[in-house]
Amino acid sequence: MVAQLLSLMDGLKTRKNVIVIAATNRPEALDMALRRPGRFDREIELRVPDREGRLEIFQIHTRGMPLAEDVNLDDLADRTYGFVGADIAAMCREAAMNSLRRILPEINLELKEIPKETLDKLVVTRSDFEVVMKEVQPSALREILFEVPNVTWEDIGGLESVKSLLKEAVEWPLRYAESFRRIGVEAPKGVLLYGPPGTGKTLLAKAIANESEANFITVKGSDILSKWYGESEKHIAEVFKKARQVAPAIIFLDELDALAPVRGSAMGEPHVTERIVNQLLSELDGLEELRGVVVIGATNRPDIIDAALLRPGRFDEMILVPIPDEKTRLEIFKVHTRKMSLAEDVNLEELVKLTEDFTGADIASVCKKAGRFAMREDINTRSVDQKHFLAAIDDTGPSVTSDVMVYYEQIKSELRKKRAKQIQSRPEMYA
Repeated sequence: MVAQLLSLMDGLKTRKNVIVIAATNRPEALDMALRRPGRFDREIELRVPDREGRLEIFQIHTRGMPLAEDVNLDDLADRTYGFVGADIAAMCREAAMNSLRRILPEINLELKEIPKETLDKLVVTRSDFEVVMKEVQPSALREILFEVPNVTWEDIGGLESVKSLLKEAVEWPLRYAESFRRIGVEAPKGVLLYGPPGTGKTLLAKAIANESEANFITVKGSDILSKWYGESEKHIAEVFKKARQVAPAIIFLDELDALAPVRGSAMGEPHVTERIVNQLLSELDGLEELRGVVVIGATNRPDIIDAALLRPGRFDEMILVPIPDEKTRLEIFKVHTRKMSLAEDVNLEELVKLTEDFTGADIASVCKKAGRFAMREDINTRSVDQKHFLAAIDDTGPSVTSDVMVYYEQIKSELRKKRAKQIQSRPEMYA
């Protein structure tokens, strides 16, 4: 069939007044002989619609719908990153069906005509669209792990300086890109969150994705690493390609030290992690520019990450997430006890003084254990007492020591110098 198509399109007989238009969503699967001038001369890529495109598609599919006053198409266009035309059409159709289901009990199907008073109630509201947005999955994001985090800044106690830095480095470039272009400043491409385990690095990444109203793409080592040559790099390239398509987006690389250790330190063949580092370097700082995409990495071992990733232009900002101080611990206790039924004798200030060197994860564990201890005492209990919290603190204990924070403070100033030391010790890796 391919040979016949080739001879018909580019054979001895001329094609007069005949144009062949073909469509596919797998151009890489086509025979290369078809994809040259004289056969298929032009290749037009229909990308995922941008914000203006989505707004026009919404206007087309809702122009015959009775919309309530609270429906804001501009807001819907802002929030439907990654949605293609078919997804938006499905959203509008399902929202209309939700509206119809609401008044269906009032319709007498035996009547020839539905009364005007009943038809006037048939209005599509904002809540109909909100329900549908949870059900319709964007087609452009089905092949990768995608989620919309529901974590807000209120769910993270304290860490005000870290939150402020994250807002400047991540939220501002995504929400106020025009301001950066106006003053001619390039936005950071990457942010590295490092610190002791349990200090809330992953939670911070989810919160900034939610507050920025950006798509959140998580990358796990198990999804990337492959024994087949070239597969790991292909997976990284696909993640970045999808992120560009559905921008603004945040790519979250959790446990970055497992994905990108120092090159030359891996044992055995093939050196999968070295190829992953090379691919990350080319994606972050290659020829194809990252627009509307920010990469956030999280690790508790920044000292073993390849130094080439830590230079400005790749991970521009390196933010230390410290062990919570007294004020921060109080805020964390308030967050985790917000929904708990506490007895009158519970004194959070006293608990804060007893939990020195406790991380956010430790405090979360204390609150959970206190609830279990209260139920162990009486399964029908209605509140958690101070004694249950004290028992939970004794049972949990701090997961880090005060020396740990000293270590992280020391390497904070050494991370930028690390690249020069590695180049000096292994010049062949950076030639």
